[in-house]
Amino acid sequence: MVVAVSYFRYRTRKLDVDARLAAEKAAQYASRTGELEQRLRVLEQIVTDGGAQTAAQIEALRDRPRIESGEKVK
Repeated sequence: MVVAVSYFRYRTRKLDVDARLAAEKAAQYASRTGELEQRLRVLEQIVTDGGAQTAAQIEALRDRPRIESGEKVK
């Protein structure tokens, strides 16, 4: 009888630990999902708000020669 009680206490504690770990993982997944949803919203906004033009403008700026310090901007 004592062995059975000890075993059930052990199993109860193990289930509690497993439940806490599962809850922590679920919270991490939920947080990561929120981050990914935010990134997706930004991408959708770029695509729908003339993102192609903005990207082309950024690329055009990258193609320009860099201004060294001390030079005047024309």
